[in-house]
Amino acid sequence: MTAPRPADPPSEDLSRLAVLHGVATSYSPSPDRSVAASATAVTLTLAALGVDASTPGAVRAALAAREGELGERLLPPTVVGWSGSPPAALAALPGGTRLRIDTEQGESRDSADGLPPGVHRLTATTPDGRTATAHLIVAPPRLPAPAGRSYGLLVQLYSLLSRRSWGMGDLGDLAELAGWAGRSLGAGFVQVNPLHAAVPGTPTDPSPYRPSSRRFPDPVHLRIEDVPEAAYVEDPERLRALLERSGRLREAVLRQGALIDRDAVWELKREALELLGEVPLGPGRRAAYCDFLAGQGQALEDHATWCALAEVHGSDWHRWPTGLRDPRSAETTRARSGLMDRVDFWSRLAWLTDTQLTAAQRAGREARMPVGIVHDLAVGVHPGGADAWAQQEYFAAGMSVGAPPDAFNARGQDWGLPPWRPDRLAESGYAPFRDLLRALFRYAGALRIDHVMGLFRLWWVPQGHPPTEGTYVRYDAEAMLAVLVLEASRAGALVIGEDLGTVEPGVREALRERGVLGTSVLWFERDWDGDGRPLPPDGWRADCLATATTHDLPSTAARLTGEHVELRDSLGLLTRPLEEERAEAAADAGEWLSLLSRLGLLHGTGGGGDASSEEAEIQAVHRFLLRTPARMVGVWLPDGVGDRRPQNLPGTWDQYPNWRLPIADAQGRPVTLEDLAASPRLRALMEVLRGDGHEVGDGGS
Repeated sequence: MTAPRPADPPSEDLSRLAVLHGVATSYSPSPDRSVAASATAVTLTLAALGVDASTPGAVRAALAAREGELGERLLPPTVVGWSGSPPAALAALPGGTRLRIDTEQGESRDSADGLPPGVHRLTATTPDGRTATAHLIVAPPRLPAPAGRSYGLLVQLYSLLSRRSWGMGDLGDLAELAGWAGRSLGAGFVQVNPLHAAVPGTPTDPSPYRPSSRRFPDPVHLRIEDVPEAAYVEDPERLRALLERSGRLREAVLRQGALIDRDAVWELKREALELLGEVPLGPGRRAAYCDFLAGQGQALEDHATWCALAEVHGSDWHRWPTGLRDPRSAETTRARSGLMDRVDFWSRLAWLTDTQLTAAQRAGREARMPVGIVHDLAVGVHPGGADAWAQQEYFAAGMSVGAPPDAFNARGQDWGLPPWRPDRLAESGYAPFRDLLRALFRYAGALRIDHVMGLFRLWWVPQGHPPTEGTYVRYDAEAMLAVLVLEASRAGALVIGEDLGTVEPGVREALRERGVLGTSVLWFERDWDGDGRPLPPDGWRADCLATATTHDLPSTAARLTGEHVELRDSLGLLTRPLEEERAEAAADAGEWLSLLSRLGLLHGTGGGGDASSEEAEIQAVHRFLLRTPARMVGVWLPDGVGDRRPQNLPGTWDQYPNWRLPIADAQGRPVTLEDLAASPRLRALMEVLRGDGHEVGDGGS
C-alpha cells in the first residue's frame, strides 16, 4: 500500500530532526552537485524509524523530544573502544562518575583500561546518582594484513559443474576445486558467490544476492553422496533413481545447451534428503548435531520454523495467518510444536550444509592455501524470507535498500531489500550483525562484503515510491567496523570490502585504517583526478583484491573484443547509438592494451608455443595485476577458458539468463571441473601467476 503524501513541515525543523536521527536531507550524485531530498522521503524515512513527522506540530514535538533525550543521555546505547585506547564516549561523562564493566569473560571491573576484546556491559553512575547502561564493544585496532601476497580464483559455484554434480555446482565441487587449486596451481584462495539460503518456491529467484537468510546456508549446495547417511538409506533403489535423474539434469546443461535449473536440482535433492532424514544418526553424529543445535540456538529454531511454515503457508510470511506473522506468538509456538518433525528436518539440513562448508574450507587449508574459501555476504535479505520474519524488530518496515540517481542511472535503483534499523542495532549492541558474522566465519578464511559502503550509510526507498524519492540513512560506522574487526580477528579471517562505484569521501580511508581490504577492478582504475588514462601499476593501492572483472561485468575476452557491446545492443540496453558505444569500448580497450605493450607485458605463453592474440592479451592483463602492489590478485575462473558471457547482466530480468549459465569455453561449450583441471589454456594463465612469482612477492618492482 502506498503511504499518503504527508504535509510538508517547515524545512528547517524537519532538517534538524532528520539530522538528529541520521537521515540525510540531501545527497551528492557528483562532487560538484548537491540534490535535496524530498520532504516526503525524509518524513517517511523518519516514520520507519518510529518518529512522527507528519505535521509541523509533530515535527516540533519530535524535535523537542529528541533534543531532550540527547541532552540528558549519559551514554549512547553502544559504546565503542579499540584495544589500547579508552572509549571516547567515556570522556564526556561528568567528573567522579563510577564505572562498572561486566566483561564477556565473566569478570567485573571498575575501569575501561586494558579490557580484553569482546562485547561487555558498561554501567556508569554519576556523583548525583544518575545511572546509565550500555553495550561496550572492544575490538583490536585493526585486522592483521595478509601474510604475504596471494592469488586465487573467483567463481560462481553453481556455474562450476563436475561429472558428479546434480545439475549445478555443489560443495563437493568446491572442496575439489580448492584442493586442486591449492596443490596444483599454488592458489591461495577461492572466492565464491553468496551461498545463503534462498527463498523457496517455484520459480526461485536465482540471484544469490536476494536470499531468505544470510545467517544460514542453502542446502541446495549439498553433495548428497558425501552425507554419511546416504550409505544406509532403506530404499537404495530410490536413491539410485534420483542419481540417474540428476545425471540427466547435468548432461542437459553440459551437452544439450540447457540452462542451470536450480528448482529442478532442489526437487531431486530435497527428495534425497527426505530419504536420508529417515536414517537414524549414529551416536557420534547425533552428538555433533546436538552441539550444532545448542550452538545456533534461537536463530536456528526460528529459521527452521520459518522453513516449516513456508511449506504450509507459502514463502511470504506477510500472507500467513495473522498469528503466525509474529515469531514469538502463541500461535507460532503451537504451529512449531505441530510441525516439529519438519523443524527438525530443516535444522538437520542447516547442520549438514554447515558441515560440508567447513569441509571445503578444510580442504583448501590442507592444500596449503593461506586463506582458503572467501565467502560473500549479500547486502540484504528478501522481505518475505526467514530473516525478515525472525528479526522483524531490526528491519525498517515499509523501506527497501537501493541507490540514488547518478550519471549512469538517472532513475536510481530499488533492490527490494529491507534495511536494518540503525537505532535498533545500537540498542542491541549490534547482536544481529555479530551473530551473522560469527556464523559465516565458522567456515570462511575471508569474507567479501557486498556494497561495504552500507556499513556507513544506505539509500532507503519508501515502498510505493520511485528510487528518486529516497534518502540516505547513516549507520554508526565505528560500531559496525568494531563488530566486523572483532569477529574477523576471532576467526583469524580476512575481510574484503566491495567498494566499487560511488563511494563517499573518507570511507575507503576508514576501511583501510581497520585493515579491511578494498576491491580494485582493472577497467575502473584510471587517473580520474588527472588525465583519465589507465592507472599505471605503481599507482594502485596495496590494500585490495585486484581483479580483471567480476560476476556483474563482461568477461575479459568480451571486454577486449567489444562483444559485451554487441550483447547489450541485442537486448536493447544501449542508451546511445551502437557505433558510439563500439567506438568508446574499442578506445577503452585500446588504451589498456597500449599500456600493457609499453610495459612489455604482451607476449606468448611461457610453456612452449605462442598464445592466440586474445589469450596473450588476457595473460598480459594478469601480468599487469601482478605488477600492482595489491595484496590479493583474483582470476575470474571463466577467463581461464575464454568464456564470453557475464554471469549477470545488470538491468535485465527475463531478457538474459542471469545466474543460470555454466562456465563455458570461447565457443560457448560448457566446461566441467575435470575439463578445467586439464585445460592447457587455464594452466598457461595460472603459470603466469606462478612463473612470475617474483612479481607476486615484491609487488611489482
